[in-house]
Amino acid sequence: MKPHSTRRSRILTLLIAAVVLALCITGCGGQQVAPIVDAIAPGFTLPTIDGDTIALQELRGQPVLLTFATTKCGWCSYQTQFLQQAFEEKGDEVHFVTIDVGQSSGTVQEFAQSLGLEYTIALDQDAAVAITYNIRGIPKNFVIDEQGVIRYIKTGAFISEEEVLDVLDGL
Repeated sequence: MKPHSTRRSRILTLLIAAVVLALCITGCGGQQVAPIVDAIAPGFTLPTIDGDTIALQELRGQPVLLTFATTKCGWCSYQTQFLQQAFEEKGDEVHFVTIDVGQSSGTVQEFAQSLGLEYTIALDQDAAVAITYNIRGIPKNFVIDEQGVIRYIKTGAFISEEEVLDVLDGL
């Protein structure tokens, strides 16, 4: 082989490797797309801090307020008071589920107990569900209707109980 064609061969090999790597990273041709309003919410099954499991599919028939958070996030901690207040008012009508991303059960249990949180808190310790939901920042809140369709998405914290209730009343 001539030196010129060896160089072309190497460039072609590198180009093919880069394309294959890009395809694998994006799911063999598809892009990781965040769930959007009016789309079906991606399903999941996760352990809860109570030792149970929760499956999104099993919550159908009633709306769900789904929140991604961690105990280390100041804004996440700030909004928990409003989620708890809204839960006390609407907990019979709406499933309140917070998914804690990447933390141990003990840490999250201690946090929830210290604040008197009564709604469901699930553990996404390997962040698999957060990746499925394409979570880039927290808190991130999703309102899912009784058929499993996302009706509202809020990036950032709720700043009052009234804001949470207004969003839920819009269902």
